[in-house]
Amino acid sequence: MPDIARRNPLNPLLSPGQVAPSAPGLAVECLLNPGVFRHNGSLFLLVRVAERPSPQPGRVKIPLMENGRLRVLDLDARDPRLDTTDPREFKYDGDGLLSTLSHLRLFRQAADGSFADTGRRITGDTPDETFGIEDCRVTPLPGGLFALTHTAVSPRGYGVALRLTRDWETFANHGLILPPPNKDAALLPEKINNLHHLLHRPSCVIVGGHDIWHATSPDLLHWGGHTCVARARKNSWDCARVGAGAPPVRTEHGWLLIYHGADRANRYCLGALLLDLKNPARVIARSADPIMEPLAGYEQRGFLGHVVFSNGHDLAPDNDTLTLYYGASDTVVCSATFSIREILSRL
Repeated sequence: MPDIARRNPLNPLLSPGQVAPSAPGLAVECLLNPGVFRHNGSLFLLVRVAERPSPQPGRVKIPLMENGRLRVLDLDARDPRLDTTDPREFKYDGDGLLSTLSHLRLFRQAADGSFADTGRRITGDTPDETFGIEDCRVTPLPGGLFALTHTAVSPRGYGVALRLTRDWETFANHGLILPPPNKDAALLPEKINNLHHLLHRPSCVIVGGHDIWHATSPDLLHWGGHTCVARARKNSWDCARVGAGAPPVRTEHGWLLIYHGADRANRYCLGALLLDLKNPARVIARSADPIMEPLAGYEQRGFLGHVVFSNGHDLAPDNDTLTLYYGASDTVVCSATFSIREILSRL
C-alpha cells in the first residue's frame, strides 16, 4: 500500500527557530509530536518542546528538573565514563541521561492556519518527571473534562502519567498511572461497559517486545485487565516496536487507531488498526503496509532522521477527513490529511 498522506504544502508548521526558550541559557532543540484538541471554538496543539543548554566547547551539559527548578549537569566531553553515541540518550558511568529536557507548550491556531504560542506551559514537577514530560495525548471526555496522558521521564525510567483539566488554566496532576517501562498511552474518548479503556506500550528488552497493550479502569487511576493487542511483526516495516498514536476515532466499522511502527534502523512510519467497538482489545484489521512514510525532506533530515510520529489529530465535520499533526525527524511539527474511508478500504 503506498503512502496515502496528503501533506500540508505549508509544512513545517512549527520549527525550533520560531519558539522562544523557556529560560535564559537554554536553546530549543526540537519540536515534537503534539496532542490535539478543540476548546472554546479554537484548535490547539500541545507540543513537546525539547531544550538543551547552549553548547560550550569541550563540555556536555545535561538539563534536569529538580523540585520544579532547572539544574544543569556540566560534564567534560572527554570523560571516558560519558557515552554520547545516541543523540537522544547519553550514558554516564552506566546511568542513562537525556540530552534534552522536554516540557509541553500550548499553541492556538489562527484564522490563517498558522499557530501561535499561548504562553501556557506544563513542566515536570514531580520526582518521576526529573528528565521531563513528553508526547502528550489529549482526550476530551464527557462533561468538558480533558485527560492528558503523557510520558514522565526520570532516572527510574519512562512511565505514563495523567493530568486532568477543564479550563486549561488549572490541572490536577495524578502522577504515574502506569509505572516504567511504559509509554504511548492513548485513552478512548468514551466508556465501554462503564469502564475507561487505554492503549499503552510496556517495553521488554530480553523477553517479549515493544507492543501495544490494552487496559481498563473504573476511575482513570487504577488500571487492570491488561491484554496484548498488536505486536511488532518480524521482517516488516514495524518489526522493532509499535505504539499507539492519538486516541482512536469511532467509525461505523470499529475504532480506528493510527499507530507508529519502527524498524531496526529506527525508521518510523504510521499504520492503522481497526478495533472492535465493544471490545477494543480485539483487532478486526491491520494495515499490511504503512499509510505514511518519511518521504519528504523535512521528514528525513533532522535531530533523528526518517521519522514521522503522531499522537494527535482533528476530525472534520464530514467525519471522513482526518488531519494528523505529527513530528517530523524529531525536529519540526507538520500536518497531513487522510480520508478515513480510504484508510479502511486498504486494511
